Amino acid sequence: MIGVKKKEDEFFQLLIDFADKIVRAGEAFLDLVSKYEDVADKVAGLKVLETECDMQAHKILTALNASFITPFDREDIYSITKQMDDIVDSLEEVANRFIVFDVKKLRPECLTMATYIMQAIGELEILFHHLSEVKKNKVVNKQIIEVNRIENEGDILYRKALTELFRDEKDPIELIKWKHLYEQLETSLDSCENVANIVEGVIMKYA
Repeated sequence: MIGVKKKEDEFFQLLIDFADKIVRAGEAFLDLVSKYEDVADKVAGLKVLETECDMQAHKILTALNASFITPFDREDIYSITKQMDDIVDSLEEVANRFIVFDVKKLRPECLTMATYIMQAIGELEILFHHLSEVKKNKVVNKQIIEVNRIENEGDILYRKALTELFRDEKDPIELIKWKHLYEQLETSLDSCENVANIVEGVIMKYA
C-alpha cells in the first residue's frame, strides 16, 4: 500500500509542477500584452517557457507509459496533460503571431482575454495543488465552478469582439489577423475549461 501511495503521489506532483509552469507562461503572456514593448524578447522568453511545458507534458506521459499504478484512469491523465499543454501552445501561438503579423498595437479585448486566461490558470493551479485531497474537502469543486464561470465570461467577450471586428474593420488584412488572434485566445481559455471538466469527470467516477 505504501508503494501504491508513493506512485499516486508522483502523478499528483507531476501535475502540480505542470500547473506551476503554466502559471509562469500565463504571467509572461499577460506581461507581454499589458506592456506591449520589447516584444521580440518577451516572445522569445515565452517560447522558452512553452518548451519547458512541452517537456513537462512529455515527462508525465513517459511516467504514464511506464507505470501500472495511477491515481485515476490513464486516459484521463493523458487528456488532462494534453489540454494543459494546449493552454500554453495557444498563448505561444498568439505571441508568435504578434511578430509574424507585425502587430503594432493591441486591441483592448486582447488584454481582457489574457486576464481571463490568467485567472483561469490561477484557479487550475489551486485545483491541482488540492487534487489529492479531493475526498477530504470541496476546494477542487469550487475551482471547477470558477473556471467554468471565467470561460463563460471569456466566451461572451470573444463573441462581442468578433461581432465588432466584422462590423467595424474595413481592412481585410487586419480582419484576418485579429480573427486568428481572437480564436487562439479563445482556444487557450477553452483548454482551461476542458482541464476543469475532465477533472470534474474524474471526481464523479471516484465519488
